[in-house]
Amino acid sequence: MRVLHFGRFFNDNFGGLERHVSNLLGGLSRNIHVANVVANERFGLDVIELPRYKVYKAPSLGLLASMPVCPTMPALIRSLERSGRFDLYHLHFPDPMSHLALALLPGDRRVIISWHSDIIRQKTLLALYRPFLKSIINRASAIIAATPLHFSSSTQLTASRHPERFRVVPYGLDYSAYLAPGLDADAARIRAAYPGRRLVFSVGRHVYYKGFEYLIRAMGKLPADALLLLGGSGPLTSAYRKLIDELGLEKRVQLLGRVPDGELPALYRAAELFCMPSVDPSEAFGLVQLEAMACARPVVGCELKNGATFVNQHGVTGLVVPPRDPDALASAICTLLAEGRLAREMGEAGRRRACGEFSLDRMWSGTLQVYRDALGGGA
Repeated sequence: MRVLHFGRFFNDNFGGLERHVSNLLGGLSRNIHVANVVANERFGLDVIELPRYKVYKAPSLGLLASMPVCPTMPALIRSLERSGRFDLYHLHFPDPMSHLALALLPGDRRVIISWHSDIIRQKTLLALYRPFLKSIINRASAIIAATPLHFSSSTQLTASRHPERFRVVPYGLDYSAYLAPGLDADAARIRAAYPGRRLVFSVGRHVYYKGFEYLIRAMGKLPADALLLLGGSGPLTSAYRKLIDELGLEKRVQLLGRVPDGELPALYRAAELFCMPSVDPSEAFGLVQLEAMACARPVVGCELKNGATFVNQHGVTGLVVPPRDPDALASAICTLLAEGRLAREMGEAGRRRACGEFSLDRMWSGTLQVYRDALGGGA
């Protein structure tokens, strides 16, 4: 079986979608032939050879409405096809560029779509794009989503005439680093650097839908020994620094900058809890929640009525509050800081849920089954 993925980007600033594609191809490549076509950061072709598959970075003219513009991508795909016809083309939406590239190929190509999120902010683009989106939704042999709420919360999948093709395949992560025997010692060293403080951890790109400004405001309503360690960077980092200064929270909030992947597990473990204060459905899942849960830490999140809420179960693995509400965030964080037994029980429930429901093996086997079904079971 030969499957070509369109993974959007491949660089040091991986988002959740790109991390998922990387994890997915790492496992699928053990059983089938896969390749990944993404947008480059320059107008030139680069080929990255990974241990079991290749990533082709198509020449790009940059971004338009946050989407890459790669005019030569169809030619690149035709070139790849000359070395062997692909059985399936796996698109990861939202990504109009990959849709356009596929539309310029012969119409008999079989398509699988992973539906990571609706198009949220680009309203003008969506109005122009919707008829084409409807067409490929109805053409797809299967549409995969990580949770049932991805389907029920979508306002764009309602165009589908074939809801029977909707398939739920949960995301999965490699949890070995989050379950490592030496993690508690590493976490203890982090806590020792902040004596007398109870740590709240959060991490992500500093962009509007992550809602970090509301978490920063919430810290001013917590006991004085609570300290937020906020990792990540982005276009709003300077605004967050200014807000911290304006509110006099220099001793309550510490910006860590970009945190290397190898240091994340210890930070999750060192904290009393993890907070994902996202405020917009652009946050459709939140892999960071699974990382925190694997470290047996309860999660405070916001009710987005989508996959993000599906992952963190209110009252079981953490607490869920209304978005854009610093008071509600502060109340939930205070509850978990004050009730240690409850926090531990939720953390352990989260670990069981992450490792049991969102495993790599389940993601790989589920995706392979979707492929086999799309090809009539003969692959």
